[in-house]
Amino acid sequence: MSQNKSIHPVIFAGAGPGDPELITLKTIRLLREAEVVITDRLVSETILETYVHPKALVLHAGKQRGREGSTPQHIINELLIEYALQGKKVIRLKGGDVSVFSNLLDELQALNKYRIPYEIIPGVTAACGAAAYAGIPLTARAHAQAVRFLTLHKNEIFQPAYWKELAQTDDTLVFYMSGNTTAELVKQLTDQGIGRDRSIAVIEQATTPQQKVFSAPVYSYEREFGNRNYLSPTLVIVGKVAALHETLKWKAEIETENEYYFKPITKNKAEEVRA
Repeated sequence: MSQNKSIHPVIFAGAGPGDPELITLKTIRLLREAEVVITDRLVSETILETYVHPKALVLHAGKQRGREGSTPQHIINELLIEYALQGKKVIRLKGGDVSVFSNLLDELQALNKYRIPYEIIPGVTAACGAAAYAGIPLTARAHAQAVRFLTLHKNEIFQPAYWKELAQTDDTLVFYMSGNTTAELVKQLTDQGIGRDRSIAVIEQATTPQQKVFSAPVYSYEREFGNRNYLSPTLVIVGKVAALHETLKWKAEIETENEYYFKPITKNKAEEVRA
C-alpha cells in the first residue's frame, strides 16, 4: 500500500461488548491520541467520556436494525476518507471486535481506493464476553467439539439442509444480532430434530449492568420465552454448554424492565453525524 506521510493510518479498534473495563490498553492509548473518533452505538459512553481527548471530535455513526436514523454505510465511509485526507488522527471505534459481524470490509475497501493506510486493533468479541459473563464455557470438554459464530437477520439465508446440519452438530452455536428471530431459530432447529440434550441461552445486553440471561432446554423455549421481546444487543447460544449457565453463573442480575444500556438510535442521528 502506497502511503502519504502526511496521512495518519486510520485505526479500527474494538471496544469490547459493553463493560468499559474490557477495552484493550492499546485502544485506550490510541483513543487518547485521536483527533476524530467515529463510534458505533454499541460502545460504552464511559469509554468515550474517560479515554477520548476533550478536544477530539466524536461522531456517533451508529446503526440499529429497524431503526430510522441509522447512519448509512456510505456516509461512514465518506467520513473516514474525509478526515483522514485532512491529516487527522482518526479512530473507527466498533463494539466487540472489529472483525466479527461488522462492516469492516466495506470500510477498508473505501480507504484502499484512496490509498489511505490503516491499522486493525482487536477487541473482546460479543460471543466471548457474553459467554464468560453468563458462566458458559463455549468449548467445554465433553459438551462441544467446536464453536460457530452465525447471524440470523433473515431466515432465507439458511437453506433447509444447513438447518439440518446445525441441528445435528455437536458444535456450540452462537448467533449474533438474532434477538428478533430467536423464536424462528428455535423452530427451525426443533423441526430438524435437534437433540433434547441441547439448551438455549439468550443473553440480553451482555457484560453491562443490565445483563439478563434467559435459559431453557431448546424444546421448552417456546413455552417459557416465546413471546418475549429482547433489548438490543442480544446474543443467543445453543448447545449442550448453554445448560451450564444455571450452575456456573456468577454475575448478579439487577431488577430492571426495558432499560437500555446503549441508547437506541434516534430518528435524526444520520443527519447529525453529517452536519
